Amino acid sequence: MVSPPRNDANTVIWCPQYLGYKWSPTHPMNPIRLDLTMRLATNLGLLEGVETIEPAAAGEPDLLRIHTASYIEAVKHAGDNPAQPQGLGAPYGLGSDDNPIFPKMHEAGSIVAGGTLTAAREIAAGRTKRAVSIGGGMHHAMANMASGFCIYNDIAVAISWLLDNGFDRIAYIDVDVHHGDGVQAAFAADPRVLTISLHQHPASLWPGTGFPTEVGVGAAEGTAINVALLPGTEDSAWLRAFHAVVPGAIAAFRPQIVVSQCGVDTHREDPLADLRLTVDGQRAAFRAMRDLADEHAEGRWLAVGGGGYGLIRVVPRSWTHLLAAALDRDIDPDTPVPQSWRDHVGSIAPRADLPTTMGEGADVSFRPWDGPGGVQENLATRHVDSSIAATRRAVFPLLGLDPDDPRD
Repeated sequence: MVSPPRNDANTVIWCPQYLGYKWSPTHPMNPIRLDLTMRLATNLGLLEGVETIEPAAAGEPDLLRIHTASYIEAVKHAGDNPAQPQGLGAPYGLGSDDNPIFPKMHEAGSIVAGGTLTAAREIAAGRTKRAVSIGGGMHHAMANMASGFCIYNDIAVAISWLLDNGFDRIAYIDVDVHHGDGVQAAFAADPRVLTISLHQHPASLWPGTGFPTEVGVGAAEGTAINVALLPGTEDSAWLRAFHAVVPGAIAAFRPQIVVSQCGVDTHREDPLADLRLTVDGQRAAFRAMRDLADEHAEGRWLAVGGGGYGLIRVVPRSWTHLLAAALDRDIDPDTPVPQSWRDHVGSIAPRADLPTTMGEGADVSFRPWDGPGGVQENLATRHVDSSIAATRRAVFPLLGLDPDDPRD
């Protein structure tokens, strides 16, 4: 049985070992983004009195829930022989530009997976209602392959554990700019897991998957939902799409827990993609997912990080808002960025253009989708409504919902 939360405590999973997940000195996924996030949250006083749990690394039996033994051995071997990488991991996606071999990469991936597992265990045991681990979110890793900067799929490992420990309806929401392909692949045939991914259109961005027609396999048809958004999509259109698809699907599925991958590479300044969200829009997305967990899953919410390559201006602010949402300590976007944080960043990146407030002054209001015959105010609305229609028509009937009824 799923344990009810015993109190309103909310938990942050963190350890300095997360900073060891560093592919190379020039790789875009630089763990400084995690350090700067925790520093910013601390400097704002956000973490005062908050229980922070240091996780243990995931053991091999945990990783074997998702990954093959041969792949795990390849990761270990490559990480133990980083000076001689040629051919060590080529069949397993290791040694590429995206996934270069680095020392102790097995240990780095295992502690990230252990963090997300710890969050799952804390929630399942009823010791916390919400748990967040910004070090997690490696949603591209496949059973037998590293992919897209991801060694081990911490999210899929944690979901698999939850399925074996009292949960049989788990909703996964992925708001990273890239399709949540690894998690979808892990549970495409499992009707107990609903995967929802909102991402840049796969015709315009790696990994080239996540079309609306991908709806799950066999008995699980209707439990994979993909919203593909055109390059240039801004806050109002993105939020219109989210609210036109996600709440209805969540209500129909009736999850016991919501798991969120909160990548922030949807930001307009991100160097690797082409959506145009702001920190304010990302904050609105986090709060919306928290509210869905409160409404439909007795408040159980497991949130992890993911992509995001605006290392100084974007990720620290956005994920501080994620921490704040999980802790019920929402931060006003007009709040000044603490001078102590700015001084620290200035000491390590003296040429950086530093933010002055926790938001960007963006208007995150949006006109709700009002059906296929509704008002389309401009070209952006027409484009996003096409995406909404494609997704709803592909999957909503499989959930017993009317694809054309805005009330569903």
